[in-house]
Amino acid sequence: NSGKWRNIMKVKELREKTDAELKLEREKLINKHRELRFKKVVGVIDNPLQLRTIKKDIARINTILHQRKLEKLYKELNIK
Repeated sequence: NSGKWRNIMKVKELREKTDAELKLEREKLINKHRELRFKKVVGVIDNPLQLRTIKKDIARINTILHQRKLEKLYKELNIK
């Protein structure tokens, strides 16, 4: 349960950020994920679960950005 709570808090923190901040955070995470994948191939990775966590964080950011894009589109088209 504590893991779920941490994710909920993270989503709340992410939602408070602007689109530009989210895109910057996503780029940082993508680069970190790439580095960790490389280290995994070489065989030197401290915490393999970090890869999964980073992928999920990237997915959360993508989801929030997509939701915002849809909300903006719906407002433009006056759809509820």
